[in-house]
Amino acid sequence: MPRLRTALLALLGTALLATAYTAGLVQGASTTKTAVRESLAVANAPKGAKKRTLGLSRVTVPAGAQLALHHHPGTQIASIQEGTLTYTVQRGSVTVSSGDADTPKFVRTISAGQTANIKAGQWIVEQPSTIHRAANKGKKKIVILLATLFPQGSPPSIPNN
Repeated sequence: MPRLRTALLALLGTALLATAYTAGLVQGASTTKTAVRESLAVANAPKGAKKRTLGLSRVTVPAGAQLALHHHPGTQIASIQEGTLTYTVQRGSVTVSSGDADTPKFVRTISAGQTANIKAGQWIVEQPSTIHRAANKGKKKIVILLATLFPQGSPPSIPNN
């Protein structure tokens, strides 16, 4: 019986340590920060876009998080609501705009091989041919509103290696 108790206590201690390590409570523990995508509204096969899904989403990117290299299966508009997104284009390009959508102001173009910051109040239009990655290098979260027009049933982003 004492051996069983010792074994159970050792197992419990290991489980608690693993949980604390995963939660980042142990010094030196690694915690992975990931962006969270929240679907706000969706319309399947809207007029003029058969076999497409029109969506509105909010993405929150915590400080220190990185978005892996990817592209989107359709056109996506990304509007930065809070924070500053560090955006890198591997293939293609995006135009950064600001101001009212009816009278946008050109800010810059981010072309293949370039990295630039996209700040709150600025927005881009991403095409399926644009392969890119992004990161939050700041100390505060980034909030992005996304309007998407994708083929029905496709994921919001597709990883690139």
